[in-house]
Amino acid sequence: MRSLLASSLGKLSAALGWRGARGHTPGQSVPTARPDLLRRETLLTNSRILLAAGLIGMPFAIYDLIIGGLLPFILAMIALSAGVLTLALHERGNLDGAVSGQVYGMLLLGLVLTVADPAFADFGLAVALLAPVHASLLAPAAMKTRAWALLSAVVAFAAVATFGLLPWTMLYPTSYALVSALSFVVVAIVVSFTANRLNTTFDVYDRAQINAYRHLIEHVQDAVIRFSAEGEVLFTSRSSETLFGCRRYELSGGGLGERIHVLDRPLYLTAFADANMGGKARTIEVRMRRDDPNAAIKLPMFVWVEVALSPVLEGDHPEQRYEVVGLFRDITERKQHEVEMREARKTAEDANSAKSRFLATIGHELRTPLNAIVGFSEMMTTGIGGSLTPQHKEYAELIHGSGMHLLDVVRMLLDMSRLEAGKFELQTESFAPEGLVGPCVSIIEPLAREKQVTLKTDLRIGLPDVIADERACRQILINLLSNAVKFSNDGGQVVLSMWRQGQSLGISVKDNGIGMSTESLGRIGEPFFQVHDGLARRYEGTGLGLSIVKGLIDLHGGQLRAMSEPGYGTTITVLLPLNGPETRVGDTGVVTPLRREPQNQQQTTIWPEQKRKAL
Repeated sequence: MRSLLASSLGKLSAALGWRGARGHTPGQSVPTARPDLLRRETLLTNSRILLAAGLIGMPFAIYDLIIGGLLPFILAMIALSAGVLTLALHERGNLDGAVSGQVYGMLLLGLVLTVADPAFADFGLAVALLAPVHASLLAPAAMKTRAWALLSAVVAFAAVATFGLLPWTMLYPTSYALVSALSFVVVAIVVSFTANRLNTTFDVYDRAQINAYRHLIEHVQDAVIRFSAEGEVLFTSRSSETLFGCRRYELSGGGLGERIHVLDRPLYLTAFADANMGGKARTIEVRMRRDDPNAAIKLPMFVWVEVALSPVLEGDHPEQRYEVVGLFRDITERKQHEVEMREARKTAEDANSAKSRFLATIGHELRTPLNAIVGFSEMMTTGIGGSLTPQHKEYAELIHGSGMHLLDVVRMLLDMSRLEAGKFELQTESFAPEGLVGPCVSIIEPLAREKQVTLKTDLRIGLPDVIADERACRQILINLLSNAVKFSNDGGQVVLSMWRQGQSLGISVKDNGIGMSTESLGRIGEPFFQVHDGLARRYEGTGLGLSIVKGLIDLHGGQLRAMSEPGYGTTITVLLPLNGPETRVGDTGVVTPLRREPQNQQQTTIWPEQKRKAL
């Protein structure tokens, strides 16, 4: 307690000299302008004022007590107790408690003074009225309400004392008017200091915020320009000098509008009108002139600028014009990247088109001599041109087999080039999907027998007809089966399944061969991609089979899914829509029903063998 009193007396002069924390007068900039620090420092100074008033008045109050006056001693004790208590609460960080102590002390001073004086309107009631004011400045909401409620109680006591029901029998050796006036002055000093300090510091805080925003605008990378409601330039940031290559004052008047490219001025004026008169934010991209102050000959150089125009919405009058704030950002580099990307995309598309034309041309050029090679080699193996020795017959069979292999490669290259060029046309018709299985399996059986692979089929009963290109579906099935057999181990098994899945036909080909990794599964459908690539690969092929399958499935509007695990085989699943490729809305008219069906009518059609599978 002794150290607390010594510290308070040591800073008493600063408190009574109307000086805030760290010796700053109210007219100066306060470094600690944060509201929380402001509240803490104001409470500390108020407690010191109450403590100083109690200490200064105590000797006179004791003298008055000796000669028979009790009122000054009570008032001095209230001020001294309020100061010590609130200082202790402040040191412990209980700021709400410190505010409550000061408010309660003021109310108690007012109560004692108003009871001591029989008049209703006296200094006591004035002191009590200052307590809710002080609470409204520093206290939380609950304390403000409580202060007004306690003031009502003080007013009630004042009314009772006015009718003589609370007589004060103590003598007044010292004038009552002097004591009550001094008490009012002390309380008024506390409240006035609080209000003045709050007002001054919040002004400094507001100015600091404005300076911070001004600093931000002046140093932001984008140019900031503010326009009046009439379209005049009111403010331009420092970054606008870098963007436009001129002084800020040169943008005033018509300087900014003259820098906009002639072809982009209608777009800019329309966007500005939308923000200025319509109150709508707009973002546009225009070309604007940038000057080079160091150039000997000033030639116009235009840069791409993104302009974001935002109206300053004030008032509720839709007819009025608004001030506009514009953000100007240099996007020339981004525009150049976009041009480079378009050129690169066009180059890639041209290269892809040239590749497709090359594949189509070379395919057609190779097919003619290959047909002759395959045909004559087949005639030689059958003995049409005369009998051959066993060795020559073996050579002819090798020529025939190699020619057939090349024909298959050429056929896949032609199909792939047509798919990439978008020239593969589907001839859709309705057919039974189970009719595809027999011919496709018979084509793959020789390859399966060579590798001792067993082919099995699992066809569900009651498969519906499907609308699709039968030749394309047969090619899908042959490619899937040939891939499964090729990558199966000797003595393995390949299972072909068909079922109905909702409005789609499900086809799956499952093998127990080498399988694929997760990375390889993500690349299924890429042209010329093979799991085992390189010169030392075990399996022949061009890597076009699955890419052709995926292209044909996409043309039908279907889906291709794959599940695999290295060493445990692969399952390829195809879902083809039963009603054929998706019909474009523009190809059909809108049919308006003549009779509206009831809303609660439910679908009663039951699809046979309908199942949902997670593939």
